[in-house]
Amino acid sequence: MKLLLINPNTTASMTQKAAAAASKVARPDTEIIATNPVHGPYSIEGFYDVALCLPGLLEEAARHKDVDAVIIACFDDTGLDAMRCLVDVPVIGIGEAGYHAAALLAHRFSVVTTLSRSVAGIRDNLTRYGLATKCASVRATDIPVLKLEEGDPACLDQIRDEIRAAISQDNAEAIVLGCAGMADLMQQLSAEFGIPVIDGISCAVGMAEALVAAGLSTSKAGAYTAAVDKRSVGDLA
Repeated sequence: MKLLLINPNTTASMTQKAAAAASKVARPDTEIIATNPVHGPYSIEGFYDVALCLPGLLEEAARHKDVDAVIIACFDDTGLDAMRCLVDVPVIGIGEAGYHAAALLAHRFSVVTTLSRSVAGIRDNLTRYGLATKCASVRATDIPVLKLEEGDPACLDQIRDEIRAAISQDNAEAIVLGCAGMADLMQQLSAEFGIPVIDGISCAVGMAEALVAAGLSTSKAGAYTAAVDKRSVGDLA
C-alpha cells in the first residue's frame, strides 16, 4: 500500500517530521511517500496562506498518480475538497482525522493550536464536519508554526499550559494537537496528562489504511465529480 503524505507548505523539515510520525504507526507493508510543493508559503497560518498554497499542493499531488490514498498534512485540511475532485483514491486531512478520533475517544475534546488567527478556520471546519458541539474549546498558544521546528523548550511549556487550561477550565477529556509541527509530541503529552493527546497525522494514516483495505474510494457521484482543467493554453505553457 502506498500513501502519499503531502505537506502543503514548502518547509522540508516539517515534511520530514510528518513523515516520521506517519512511518511510526504505518503497517509494515505501507510505504509512506512524503513530499511538499516547491513553490508556496513557508508555513500556513490562516486563510491567506491557505489560498497561496493551493496551486502547489494540487500540482504536487498530480505528480504522484500511483498511490492508494492521499493524506494532507496541514491541520487546516488545506485543499481537501479540491483534492477529492482531483483524485479517485481516499483523501484524508489531518485535522479531520484528529477531530474524528477525538470524538470516538472522548465525550468532549479541545484543540490546542498555534496562532490565534488560525482559530477561525479550525472552528469553521469543526462546524462543517458536524463536530462543533463535541469541541469544548480551541486554544491558541500564539507560537508561530516555524518556531515549532526549533525545538525550543519554551514552546513545549506553552503547549502544556494550554492543555492544562483546557482540562481544568473547559473540561476537555482529550486534546487534539492543532498543527503538523506538533506531531512528535503526542506520546509524551498523552503520558504526562493521562488523557488522549491526539496527532492527526497518526490517525490519518490508520484511517487511510482502513479505507484502502476495505476497497473504498472517493465518491464521484456529486460534489467530488472528477475535476476538469479549465486553464487557458497560455496558463499551461
